[in-house]
Amino acid sequence: MNDMPSSTVTTDFERIFHPRRIAIVGVSTRGPGFGSGIFHSLRTIGFEGEIFLVNPKGGTLDGVPILPSVADIPGAIDFAIIAVQARAVPEALELCRRKGAAGAEIFSSGFKELGTEEGRLLEQQVVQVARRGIRVIGPNCFGIYCPASGLTVLPGPDLSRESGPVAFLSQSGGMAIDFANTGKSIGLRFSKMVSFGNGADLREVELLRYLTDDAETGVITLYIEGVADGAAFFDAMRAAARRKPVIVYKGGLSNAGARAVQSHTASMGGSRRIWRAMLRQVNAVQVRDLPEMSQAALAFAMLPPRPFRRISVLGGGGALGVAAADAAEPFGLTIPAFDPPLVERIEAILPRPGSSAGNPVDVANPFVAPEVLKEVLLLAAEDPRIELQIFISLLSHYKNMARMMGLPVKEVAPYRDLAAHFQEVARRTGKPVVVVLPNPRRGLDHLDVVEMIALARRTFMAHGIVVFDELHEALRAIGHLNVHYGRKTV
Repeated sequence: MNDMPSSTVTTDFERIFHPRRIAIVGVSTRGPGFGSGIFHSLRTIGFEGEIFLVNPKGGTLDGVPILPSVADIPGAIDFAIIAVQARAVPEALELCRRKGAAGAEIFSSGFKELGTEEGRLLEQQVVQVARRGIRVIGPNCFGIYCPASGLTVLPGPDLSRESGPVAFLSQSGGMAIDFANTGKSIGLRFSKMVSFGNGADLREVELLRYLTDDAETGVITLYIEGVADGAAFFDAMRAAARRKPVIVYKGGLSNAGARAVQSHTASMGGSRRIWRAMLRQVNAVQVRDLPEMSQAALAFAMLPPRPFRRISVLGGGGALGVAAADAAEPFGLTIPAFDPPLVERIEAILPRPGSSAGNPVDVANPFVAPEVLKEVLLLAAEDPRIELQIFISLLSHYKNMARMMGLPVKEVAPYRDLAAHFQEVARRTGKPVVVVLPNPRRGLDHLDVVEMIALARRTFMAHGIVVFDELHEALRAIGHLNVHYGRKTV
């Protein structure tokens, strides 16, 4: 059980997530360091508030004067970033509290996670300062990423400033920065992200409660190694999942993982069976790794909030259809065969030879006109059983055509037309279209294809079409939606 701060301490989350005046305590003018690193990151990402730098040695950093003490900052501050040696943290935190800071994030390590008496005592001192009226994130963390305000985790100078519906709470700083970068690459956008490390003060329960009420957050994701109060966490999870999808990646469920967790954030991993039962009981979604969490979050963020159990699949190549049928079943999805009259209507517009108008629909070659694919999707949507449609793209094949035409593949592949047509299909039918963009061409000699696929993803996403790299990833993510929304309707 953590030595938690008194409940009488108020939390001004607005000033924590949207500060206007920040102090960075522990900048260095010699070489890289956490303090100077976060200063450069805040400048690069475009934080527009005031930043005050503190180091007893003084000096300047990129033309900004370094003050010898927090006490020398003129006026009050909203938030503090502390990156000094562990032994100096409690005093620095107290000075920030006296300057009126609503909160502080402590990058410094050397606390409870070391398993030493000195580390535990230092963390207790941090908690004691917090009790006097300042909320603390960390220690041993990477802090906050809030696109709207320009706060960023370390090291995150190139993260997106575009806000979105997904929030992330993480005991791991590395996991936070990886998820933020993964999200940027696949089109996922975040409301808030908090790496809280040891969680000496603010941690999963209070942050969950805040995000449950946060109007900017529609999906909550978590990486958890251990919790301070199991009963309170259960209640907070249940309350959150009643209002929003909650996706949990629980670290430390294996024996080896539990040992790693203990040395990472001094948390107790817990039983795999107990965690699975608890998450099921509160209707949270459990995932096994970061990619699965990213894909599930993408589905929850972009698809309508309801189950999709019966789907159609459209793509090129008979093997793709076989793969779809095999992969759908484990995730509780079915691909119902179209009735003969509908098959005949679809067959009439498919290219010959080699195509097949059953469900899955095999269009036989990668160069079918976007207008034809649109009409196939419109026809398939007429089947009242179909709730969602998946299109498996073969855009990578356009490299050969581009070479013959002497043009870049990004100018030849018809992803712009496909995005516009699929958006219209979804609008007219009320049935979402999901795109899968597999790319077997990833080597150095195919960087033009990699670029084209990335541009295609961005274009589809801009048209409201969710994109996955592989078919099984799409089916698994849709399966998570079905489980979550299926339980809610029972």
